[in-house]
Amino acid sequence: MRFKRVLSVVECHAEGESGKVIVGGVGQVPGKTMFDKKLHLENHMDDIRKMVLFEPRGAVWHNANIVLPSNHPDADMGYVILETTEYPAMSGSNTMCVATVLLETGILPMRELVTELVLEAPAGLIRVRCECRDGKVTRVRLVNQPAFCYHVDSKIEVAGLGTVGVDIVYGGMTYVMVDAAALGFSIDPSEARELCEVGQRLKAAAVEQLAVEHPENPAIPGITNTEFMGPLRRENGELISRNCVVVSPGRCDRSPCGTGSSARLALLHAKGLIAPGETLVHESITGSRFLCTIDAVTKVGRYDAVVPAIAGQAWITGFHQMGMDPTDPYPNGFTVADTWMATV
Repeated sequence: MRFKRVLSVVECHAEGESGKVIVGGVGQVPGKTMFDKKLHLENHMDDIRKMVLFEPRGAVWHNANIVLPSNHPDADMGYVILETTEYPAMSGSNTMCVATVLLETGILPMRELVTELVLEAPAGLIRVRCECRDGKVTRVRLVNQPAFCYHVDSKIEVAGLGTVGVDIVYGGMTYVMVDAAALGFSIDPSEARELCEVGQRLKAAAVEQLAVEHPENPAIPGITNTEFMGPLRRENGELISRNCVVVSPGRCDRSPCGTGSSARLALLHAKGLIAPGETLVHESITGSRFLCTIDAVTKVGRYDAVVPAIAGQAWITGFHQMGMDPTDPYPNGFTVADTWMATV
C-alpha cells in the first residue's frame, strides 16, 4: 500500500462532542509556543486539517487535535486544536479528549486516583486535574485561561429579526451571546437546524457591528461563534442552565462547550449572578453536562475577567491509521452546503 501521508488517530468524544487526537504522523511543526505552531499549521500545513475534517474522511461535526511536544518548562505536553473553519486558541471539550487520550494510551503516565497535568494550548498553559480509576479517566477538570466581556447588554440589527440584545464574550473563542427564549427557542434538539441558521446570521451581524480585539494577543480571532443561553435557575445551591453553541460553519456543539461555558461564567459574573466558588451546571442541546466554577477573578488588559474551571468526561471510541493515497482525487477534501452551509 502506498500512502503519501499516514496519521495515527485516536477517536474520542467529550460529553458528545467529537475530538479526534492525532498522536503520530505530523512530524515537526516549527514554533516556540503552541500559538506559533498553530500559526504555522494554519499557514503552511493546512492540508492536515482538511484531510482529517473535510469530507470524505471527516464531517462538519468533527474536531481534531495534534499532540506536540511543548517547549514550555512547566508543560507536560502541547496540542493544537483543529476545527472545521478555524484553529481556535482554546477548546474545553478538545482539551478533555487530549488529556484522556494522553493518559489512557500511556503517552503520559497515569496516577490513580488523581493525575495532575499541565498542557500548553495555543491560548496558554491549561492546568488539568484528571480523576482516574482502573485505567480510565473518569473526570477531567481544566482551568482555562481568563474569560472576559467585550460588550454587555449591546444591541445589533439583524435582517429578519430586527434589534437583538447581545453580549460579546471571550472564553477561549469569542461569542455573540443571546437569550434563546427572546428569539423563540427552547434549545430542543428539534430546533437545531433553525438555531444554526439564526446563529450564523447573528454572528455575521455582530462581526459587522461590534468591534473586538484581544488585548494581549491581537492575532486571536474575533467573533467566530454564537451561544444561545437558556433560562437560569437555582436548585440545591447550584445554578443550572441549558445552552447551545453554534459552531461555524453552522452546526450545534454536541457538548455544553468548554469555551462557551467559560464565556457564560464571565457574563454571569459581570451581571452579578454568580460568585467565585459557586457551581454552574451547564447543559447542552443533547442533555450532557459540564460542571463550571470560577476559580478566581483577574484582569485581562482593561477588562475585568474570571478564571473559569470546567469539568466533564471524555471517552475513547476507536483507533485508526488515516492514510492519503497519492491518487485520491480529494486530497484536501470538500464541503457540501447541505450540511456545511457553504462549499469549498
